[in-house]
Amino acid sequence: MSAPGVTLAGTARFGGTALFEDVRLSLAGGRWTCLLGPSGCGKSTLLRLIAGLETGAAFAGEVAASDGRPIAGRVAYMAQDDLLMPWLDVAGNVALGARLRGEAADTGRRDALIARLGLAEHARKRPAALSGGQRQRVALARTLMEERPVVLLDEPFSALDARTRVDMQELAAETLAGRTVLLVTHDPAEAARMGDAVWLMEGGALHAVPVPGSAAIRPVSDPETLRFGADLLTRLRAA
Repeated sequence: MSAPGVTLAGTARFGGTALFEDVRLSLAGGRWTCLLGPSGCGKSTLLRLIAGLETGAAFAGEVAASDGRPIAGRVAYMAQDDLLMPWLDVAGNVALGARLRGEAADTGRRDALIARLGLAEHARKRPAALSGGQRQRVALARTLMEERPVVLLDEPFSALDARTRVDMQELAAETLAGRTVLLVTHDPAEAARMGDAVWLMEGGALHAVPVPGSAAIRPVSDPETLRFGADLLTRLRAA
């Protein structure tokens, strides 16, 4: 699977108010890009514009892939909430995309993903019987089941406890290797750890932030990563 780069350029307005103006966000193909900023600054709107989802904003601009092909149909989206269907079991939720399209799910791939994410013994359980971390893994498996080259993650780990969050970060980095990933987050430590590139959104503008020389995903205790996270927090508090 070839993962293209993605560029969004333009202005979004709610009524007469600009949420962001003349911004340009570039996602390198096959790499992780983290978008960091305070709540309400427009991060999720940028992500939803790339995904082709409704935002409620008037957007004047362009979203384009580096290979010149349409982005539609090549994007998988994972929201902050797991959005699992309560009447479906784990297997049914993982294969939900195919079901909604009226297609036959690849059950071999479905079962392999469930096993890879440590959910094999829970495959016939419904969401109410799962822990928060297990539900997030189901949501990740469902995202991977779509097998799209561009993956958009909207604060998918923010509701998890610290230990589970770190585990899910590492699992996502492993399973999404080679995809073009945009991770929207409000957590400086997460951006410092996960980003091959990091953008800070503040005051309706985007700023590229130089990242550490070490490759993502970076160790939690790495001194350079800790310093980078602290610097991001300082900038975020000043935004």
